[in-house]
Amino acid sequence: MQSFPASDAASIGKVIRQTRKALRITQEELSLQTGISRPTIRSIERGKETSHLGLALQLCRDLGIRLDATPPGDIERG
Repeated sequence: MQSFPASDAASIGKVIRQTRKALRITQEELSLQTGISRPTIRSIERGKETSHLGLALQLCRDLGIRLDATPPGDIERG
């Protein structure tokens, strides 16, 4: 699985858009599958800061995108 840096709304939206296109799913099809409106999907893919985080996370889950949160200066604990 390829890793993408996702540090802001724009980068998360870009990953969602790239994954959707790689799966050959239109925004309309994704809307029908997820129950999220096409304008909302479009806003999320464009990285609009006011997009709902919960809906963006739902799209990631439904598209099979795994997000990992790593704290700054992550230190391995043994």
